[in-house]
Amino acid sequence: MTEKILACLDHSRFSSSVCDYASWVAIRLKLQLEFLHVLDHHPEAAQRLDLSGSIGLGAQENLLNDLAALDERRATIDLERGRLLLAAAKQRARESGIAEPLLRQRHGELIENLTELQNETSLFVVGKRGEEGERAPAHLGTNLERAVRALHKPLLVVPTTFTVPARVMLAFDGSMTTRKGVEWLAGSALFTSLEIHVVMAGADSPAAVAQLRWARAILEKEGLMTSTALIEGDADKILPGYAVAQKVDLIVMGAYGHSRIRQLLVGSTTTAVIRTSPIPVLLLR
Repeated sequence: MTEKILACLDHSRFSSSVCDYASWVAIRLKLQLEFLHVLDHHPEAAQRLDLSGSIGLGAQENLLNDLAALDERRATIDLERGRLLLAAAKQRARESGIAEPLLRQRHGELIENLTELQNETSLFVVGKRGEEGERAPAHLGTNLERAVRALHKPLLVVPTTFTVPARVMLAFDGSMTTRKGVEWLAGSALFTSLEIHVVMAGADSPAAVAQLRWARAILEKEGLMTSTALIEGDADKILPGYAVAQKVDLIVMGAYGHSRIRQLLVGSTTTAVIRTSPIPVLLLR
């Protein structure tokens, strides 16, 4: 089964950026691009109504019939809106250089669909908030947090605007997870010709210096322009500050673990890092 780039679309303001970043990734990796729109219907209106004793039986039946017809009409409208969304994404991707992007529309729960499709997916692209999250911009949607925990493939979380990445910051702590991240980054065509910054937060020590030297050697062996930095302090403050100071366009991090850096993406700190970052964050598993 050929793996592809799977871009998750909804009607939020992040969808254009999702389309652009997904197209950029697919072109660089020479992989098929597929756009996914999931229709998640929750016919809760009728369930919330307490009709007992308030009106006659005949009126109740008529109202329930009306509600059923309304739900059916709403479902038809949602389906057509989704088709138009996918069609617009296809045209936008073609203008970016994608020959023939695939379109897929499914019913059900988003995370269940993504989990089911991950064996045929090389990398997911999602917006940092969905439609529901637009109502609470200070928070991330629960779907994103659940996706980080449920998926075992790289997940690119993007902001509302697209910028062609030129500088990449890899959060590194010398652990097995981030060492694998270095090797993955070195072997991926996604980062060819980009400027790589390997950043480590913590005390200056011979062990830390040796770890950074190893990371730089691995990346430079593949011809990547690489610089390293060891900065004393807390990772949750060092990394965002470095990204701003060095005009980084993309942050690459491990999604889980027990070290200071990898704890950034667990619980409340996960929300803080992704929510406040004005640039995309690529989470490695």
